[in-house]
Amino acid sequence: MTDDVKRLVIIGSGPAGHTAALYAARANLQPFMYEGYVVGGSAGGQLVTTTDVENYPGFPEGITGPELMQLFRKQAARFGTEMVGEDVHEVDFSKRPFTIKGDKTEVKAHSVIISTGATAKRMHVPSEE
Repeated sequence: MTDDVKRLVIIGSGPAGHTAALYAARANLQPFMYEGYVVGGSAGGQLVTTTDVENYPGFPEGITGPELMQLFRKQAARFGTEMVGEDVHEVDFSKRPFTIKGDKTEVKAHSVIISTGATAKRMHVPSEE
């Protein structure tokens, strides 16, 4: 547990979380990110389970989801985003500063952005995997 209060905590490390982190870091908000995990034990949201991303600007030949998320992460880190590879289990918004509890850490924050995304709905057909 840290005794200082974070200016901004971001919960989630998909495209939205990293975009928020990048803008916040460039605004000197010193964002702290809980990366969380998707099925398979990887941070980065659903995009890490996507093989080919063909519709993202700047990649005329396409890029894999995991490669794109590594670039997002690298850019957010470059501007000072602090990241921990933990899931969040509890958030207390009843009083300020807010309290966010992860697997091993507990932090207090003035602001929280929740960018936990979605989960794909599987059809459970033989060819789906």
